Amino acid sequence: MNTTIRAEAADAAAFWNDHAVVLRREAADGVFHGFASLHSGPFADMVRMVARMSESERANLVIEKSGDRQYSPAEIAALAHRIDFPA
Repeated sequence: MNTTIRAEAADAAAFWNDHAVVLRREAADGVFHGFASLHSGPFADMVRMVARMSESERANLVIEKSGDRQYSPAEIAALAHRIDFPA
């Protein structure tokens, strides 16, 4: 069950383990965006992977988390520095 409060899971484990997809920003809102995924897996893994990229690589990507919530490059960088981010 994916219970959310202000678009975040009620418990941290569910939030970070939720399914997510890395997409190119220009493909994120298109009709076939599901076919444009570059990587998919647990949200924490996708945040970790994108946050480790250079700023220029990261600039053209978004992470789409289950429930159609998209995270911008700036949000991804901030998530990687959260105190509850899994090590």
